[in-house]
Amino acid sequence: MVLFKLKSSRLSNGLYNKVFGWYAIEKTALLLLSCVERYTKRNGLKGIDMKTLFKILAGLLLGVVLLIVALPFLVPVDYIVNKVSESVEKATGRTLVIKGDKTLAVFPSLKLELNDVHFANIKGSEHADMVSMAQLAIQIPYLSALLGDIQLEKFVIRQPKIILEKMPSGKVNWQLFDAVAATTEQPTSAKGATQLPQGFDVSLGEVAIYDATISYIDHQTKAQYQLSDVELAVALPSLYQPLEVSGELVYQGQKFELVTQLNTLAKVIAGDDFTLGSAIDSKLFNFKFDGLVAKAGQDFSGSLDLKGDSVKQILTWQKIALDAKKDAFNQFELAATMHFANQKLTLTKLKLALDELDVNGQAVVDLAKKLSISADVDLGMLNLNPYLPVKPEQVVAQEDKKQVSQPIVWDDTPIDLSGINSLNANIKVRSTRLLFNEIKLDANALALNIKDGIATLDLTKFGLYEGNGIGKVLINAVKRPYQLSTDFKLTGIAAQPLLSDAAGFDKLMGKGNLAWQLTTSGVSQKQFVNGLNGTTAFSFNDGAIKGANIAALVRKAKDMLKGDLSAAKEGLNTGFDKSQQTDFSALTGSFVFKQGVGTNTDLALVSPLIRVSGSGDVNLPLTTVNYRLVTGIVDSIEGQGTTDKSTGFKVPVKIKGPFHDVKVQLDLSKAAEEETKNKLKDKVKDKLKGLFG
Repeated sequence: MVLFKLKSSRLSNGLYNKVFGWYAIEKTALLLLSCVERYTKRNGLKGIDMKTLFKILAGLLLGVVLLIVALPFLVPVDYIVNKVSESVEKATGRTLVIKGDKTLAVFPSLKLELNDVHFANIKGSEHADMVSMAQLAIQIPYLSALLGDIQLEKFVIRQPKIILEKMPSGKVNWQLFDAVAATTEQPTSAKGATQLPQGFDVSLGEVAIYDATISYIDHQTKAQYQLSDVELAVALPSLYQPLEVSGELVYQGQKFELVTQLNTLAKVIAGDDFTLGSAIDSKLFNFKFDGLVAKAGQDFSGSLDLKGDSVKQILTWQKIALDAKKDAFNQFELAATMHFANQKLTLTKLKLALDELDVNGQAVVDLAKKLSISADVDLGMLNLNPYLPVKPEQVVAQEDKKQVSQPIVWDDTPIDLSGINSLNANIKVRSTRLLFNEIKLDANALALNIKDGIATLDLTKFGLYEGNGIGKVLINAVKRPYQLSTDFKLTGIAAQPLLSDAAGFDKLMGKGNLAWQLTTSGVSQKQFVNGLNGTTAFSFNDGAIKGANIAALVRKAKDMLKGDLSAAKEGLNTGFDKSQQTDFSALTGSFVFKQGVGTNTDLALVSPLIRVSGSGDVNLPLTTVNYRLVTGIVDSIEGQGTTDKSTGFKVPVKIKGPFHDVKVQLDLSKAAEEETKNKLKDKVKDKLKGLFG
């Protein structure tokens, strides 16, 4: 009789009574068992022969079968549905309505099928239903039901539509059980998670979701997202075995296939650590994550990998315009070992590849208060040219046709640097070589520090054009107008390749030093130019100015002033030949900038036979130059080593005009005859214009 009582106890599970109507079978079975028990008490076990026992068992089995057959008629489906709806509304405060057909089948399994199911939405939403579905079908094997070990043979949802909303107040519609949680004590583990009853388990057979649509609406940010054509298959042999979910969905017209394995659901419910593996594949990218979820979902660690064939395609998919070159923004990959805990993401063994770029290092992103980023990365050989903006076709056409230069107009569009206030950063970057337009840097290292709206860029080391440099850029974006300062020192620089690559000017040769300390303020390019203050200085040694032999030019000019024009004609032409050059032992100078106007008073070029001095202004706001050069021949035969500072015969030249149309004018002394002076002036003027453009 003990065995019978145990079975009877399991049959009395409230789940059956409330949902499937097993109370009728239970009552009948208990009645038959009671009859057997009375008979044995009256006659004893010895009074039951095998034939009588067989009849009793056969009658019990027949009674159960008859009840199963009659179950749909004895227990109306509407009754079951109403009870379920009442329980749902009591638990969630929302209604569950079945508008379509409701059927309960008994062969070959117990199958409950509900059509046109609706679960109400939160109050205040313009959408009546949070969840609606064309059909919900549940199929349970009889044996598992009779033994009290519920196993779903099939659980199928067809065409569900799920709407997830965040209301203007911040309340979300998927939080269903606040009232229940506040009034009901749930069994919990020491970690605060739900504790499963001893021996409790759930086994899912074929669980499928077909043609689902999931929408997310954020009424605070006005953001809306939708997943369509969602089809999922779920395999859960047990709460204590891995859960596997696989399927596909469509987001913004792009299909994604996904596979997820979680080990195990019992650990998730209990708040224990569990492993998680997930993969998402599409034509745009492939993503993989394999790791551990700990501390009740507050701690993630593992490896991730993201790769694809084209950044351009992803941006096009997101309707983001990108005018990129053919060899830029194509293949990409991001791989790292990650750890996320306490709102801090740590990436180690970081590898970022884009086209020919290969970046390695580590990074930490802290989301706790203000966004904070720290990183230490090696960029390898960094070629930025493929990623620079593409020049408009009209600009290229003008350059090809060498059209007349246009006036320079500084842009007065406000520049927004407020983003500097939104994060803190400490980033160290190294590269073996850097290419930017025509400028080439050798091994370099820089450190970017951003804190409380102040950004500092320290170039602690960079090699360029046979020399070395250090520099610092500081941006104060705490308030407007923004403050900007730069401080650079370059030593041992080869002038010709630097100026050729930076400004297209290849006429200056020599090695030397450059330095500048400049500050400005503003909120636009124009304001930054207008507010420029500071100093610049340069000094080059043992170099030359290509394209002109200034000493020969001045000698011939002197002869012309003496009246020997025929002898000077060939000399002037020769003096400006491309093969000619003016050697110098030193070329020095400096500019002082105030409110965008640079003033020079100390330009000096020292050569064995000539001296060149200069002074004047460069007005950046007005884009004009007003400068005067004086070239003279040293009278002493001692050349550049002489202590005689006189230069004997001098030729002054004025350089004046807007940047796009600078005029070069020769200014001869009154000692020359007017006719000779004019001829010489025109001749030298033409040659100087050829030299300086």
